[in-house]
Amino acid sequence: MLSIAGGVLLGLLVGSFLNVVIYRLPVMLEREWRRQSLELLATDGTEPEPDSEPLFNLVTPRSRCPSCGTQITAVQNIPVFSWLILGGKCASCQAPISARYPLIEALTGLLSGLIVWQFGIGFGCAAALLFLWALIALTVIDIDHQLLPDSITYPLLWLGLGVSLFFEPDSGLPFPEIHASVAGAMAGYLSLWSVYWLFKLATGKEGMGYGDFKLLAALGAWLGWQMLPLVILLSAVVGATVGVGMIVTLGRDRQIPIPFGPYLAGAGLIALLWGERITNAYLELTGL
Repeated sequence: MLSIAGGVLLGLLVGSFLNVVIYRLPVMLEREWRRQSLELLATDGTEPEPDSEPLFNLVTPRSRCPSCGTQITAVQNIPVFSWLILGGKCASCQAPISARYPLIEALTGLLSGLIVWQFGIGFGCAAALLFLWALIALTVIDIDHQLLPDSITYPLLWLGLGVSLFFEPDSGLPFPEIHASVAGAMAGYLSLWSVYWLFKLATGKEGMGYGDFKLLAALGAWLGWQMLPLVILLSAVVGATVGVGMIVTLGRDRQIPIPFGPYLAGAGLIALLWGERITNAYLELTGL
């Protein structure tokens, strides 16, 4: 129980950092793209505007209230509890603070505790926690911006391949050996890449982004090629159900794209935790 409580506490702290990543990383990427565009204009003989933007990364500047600009103190930044104590408002200007911040912290904490309970303390637990935290960040960024940053998907892919190098088949961990991991990464990328081009050739439209290919490649590296059918099936069924539900109940325009990354991430986490049980149950049910 102490280890699970420690996992929840660690998850709460990491969840607070993930809130920073979720907000700042897209801004950092946008600024980098703007800087590259200015450099490209300079090569064409056009005088670029001077870069006067202050330093902005995952560490600098310190977190501030978006309404009044008051710096948030360490006491006011305790995951979940500070938001509850402050009543969901800024301590200085009383402007409301979105409930999404404590929800992400609480979700990260609870899922981290579940990972510790499932794997116990050790190599598998540490690897699974990194997998979980990356998926949470990717999920919320994709919901906000329809973007799956390479700065998360690529390290996740390479880390999955690296984990498979140290996998022992009799360890009881749900990670694949290196051959299945490499095959999973290749199959994950090529499967969605093929769907993308078939859809584009048939309709002239882009059905998904390249970030989805990279995320499924990363999931293939972590889970092996054997789990990819389950991941694709779960994500497709849930994604289609949610999409149709939003069109029917909310009147959402069917032309508005729906991010697919969250469904891939959720399916990948389910496959990591219970994929083998789900697959075995299906095989028993069908008599295969």
